[in-house]
Parts: sequence; C-alpha cells; structure tokens
Amino acid sequence: MKFLLQSSTLIVCLFAISAASYAQNAKEIITRAENNIKGRSSQTDMTIKIVRPTWSRSMTLKAWTKGDDYSISIVTAPAKDAGTVFLKRGKEIWNWLPAIERSVKLPPSMMSQSWMGTDFTNDDLVKASSRITDYTHTLKGDTIIEGRKCWRIEMIPLPGAAVTWGKVMVFIDQKDYLELRLVFYDEDNNQVSVLQCSDVKTMGGRTLPTKMEMIPADKKNQETIFIYNSAVFDKPVPDDFFTTEDMKRIK
Repeated sequence: MKFLLQSSTLIVCLFAISAASYAQNAKEIITRAENNIKGRSSQTDMTIKIVRPTWSRSMTLKAWTKGDDYSISIVTAPAKDAGTVFLKRGKEIWNWLPAIERSVKLPPSMMSQSWMGTDFTNDDLVKASSRITDYTHTLKGDTIIEGRKCWRIEMIPLPGAAVTWGKVMVFIDQKDYLELRLVFYDEDNNQVSVLQCSDVKTMGGRTLPTKMEMIPADKKNQETIFIYNSAVFDKPVPDDFFTTEDMKRIK
C-alpha cells in the first residue's frame, strides 16, 4: 500500500511538472512568434481591402512600432481618410482626426469597436492588450495549416485583464514560428472571427506571412484583407517619435 501511495504521489508530481512545463512552452512559443513579426522595431507599408457583399474599398497605411509599448500608424489613402493617425503609448490610445484637427484619447470601451470600418477591432490594430502578458497559454496539440505543421495554443484572458476576447486559439508554424491562423471567441465561447495568414515571404530580412484575412463568423461574403507591401525591422526609432504632438506632423 505504501508503494502504491508513493507511486501515485510520484505520478501526480510528474504530471504537475509536465503541465507546468507545457504551459511555459506555450508562452515561449507565443513570445517568439510575436517577436518574429515585430522585432525591436518595425516600419511597414500596407494595403487594406474591405470586402462587403455589394461593395469593396481600399486604403493604404504606414505604421511604425517599437517594442510592446509604442506604435503609430497613418492612413495615406484614400484622400477622405488620409492623415488619420492612431497612436499607442503604453496603455493609452490616441486618434488624430485631420478633419477637425483634434487628437482624441480612446477609452477602453472603444477597443472592441471596428477600426476604420474594417473587420479588425481597435485592439487588433494597436494591440492595446498583450497576447503575452494578458492571457494564460496552453498547448492543445498539433495541426496542419498551409502545408505546415503548427502548434495549436489556447489563450484565456487573465482575471481582470482589459481584453476584447473571451478566448483566442492561435496556430503557429513549428518551423519558422509564424502565426498562420487565429480564431477569436466571445465570453460565451461563440466564435466571432478568424484571421487567416498566408503568402509567406522574406521581407525586411524576416520570413513572415504578407497577407492577413479577417473573416467574421456570422457575416457571409464579408472580410478585410491586409497586405504587406514592404517592411523594415530593427531600424532605430526614438521614443519621442511616438507623441501626441507628432501625430499631426507625421507623414
């Protein structure tokens, strides 16, 4: 009986150690994938296409990031939206509106709202919530996407985290640590949308998906497509580039 109790205790301990290691590995995978597409800093030029059942429209965007705390983006076309700027500094999100020549601080309640009429939320674009620090991460197995073997990782928000989603499933390529699919769920575990990432290319010295399609689960023939036209990574950007004063001057 003593041997059986010792064996059971050993099995429980080994299981606990294995589970902890598994969770840690999942977080490490997410961290490496995030760093792979951001670097220490990034400068990107993108085309965005909004597709609806009866119409579509396009816009272009330039964006700069530095670490997890700083990002700024400016819409460069079409003319009616050109000059609109979004700024992230830490947890603060600001929007410069050239039509009224004002900068507006976005409250947390607006993070789940549509960004510029697309299928992305404000939080998706400025990443106000961190996939690394605001969620727990659990490996749920493997799958194949775009011919690549991927980890399937479940992300559940930490209690009190100011996040948009109730759960996110992330599929990360096991060779190049590429995020190839993200599935977003609400607090009732209903699927809200899917982000498909494809057209893997070398850009700015990094291998990354250059096409992202956000597809709502409940809206037929609707999606938003982001295409990277160019990217530069790890070029020094000063912290004072990301200020509300510079929002109106950015080109």
